[in-house]
Amino acid sequence: MTLLENVLLNYSDELIAILDREIPIGNYIPLDLSESNGNLNILDITDPYVCQEYIDKVLNNKPSMVAYGGYLERRNLYSKSPGFANRGEGERNIHLGMDFWAKAGTKVITPLGGVVDSFKNNDVSGDYGPTIILRHELGGIQFYTLYGHLSIVSLQGLYKNKEFRAGQVLATLGDTAINVNYAPHLHFQIIQDLGDNKGDYPGVCTQKDLDIYQKNCPDPNLLLKITPPFIG
Repeated sequence: MTLLENVLLNYSDELIAILDREIPIGNYIPLDLSESNGNLNILDITDPYVCQEYIDKVLNNKPSMVAYGGYLERRNLYSKSPGFANRGEGERNIHLGMDFWAKAGTKVITPLGGVVDSFKNNDVSGDYGPTIILRHELGGIQFYTLYGHLSIVSLQGLYKNKEFRAGQVLATLGDTAINVNYAPHLHFQIIQDLGDNKGDYPGVCTQKDLDIYQKNCPDPNLLLKITPPFIG
């Protein structure tokens, strides 16, 4: 375990909410969007409305309000987006963050205190749409959290180094038109070294680059503790 992974794991023993606190954690359900999910074989999961129908079916089966998962999941979800196509280096289809699929307008909560590093509307189809990156320091280690697929109003009033406390409302989820062709959800990613990126960072990688990105983007569940073995 790296120093950052250890810091994240030991930040809290409690579950940490990242969406509206009025949604009980018991109303979260795991969602498998991997290429190995046979239920997706007959669906065009790249169509946001088909994807939403499938997510609604999963949510209604429980019933639940939030579907989550996706860290290091290999997906067919990006196969029709030009930015993810095979360009001789392999297809970008391995997801580096954790997704929380919920209704547009759902509040996004900061899981720990930090300041705004950068923000941007990544409005190319298949990208994040409105995106916020916060900078944090714990145990002497600086790192970042990325929040993608937000509403456009989430970027209003932001400025570099604006402070957000743990548990404060950061943003709201965007709809399909705003988050550039995805069903409404939050993409949450932890990044140790942001490099020269501003308001953006790869959320999906190729198999060839997986080792590099996995080391730089640890499992968000180490911090949130929503799924086993971290759930209490």
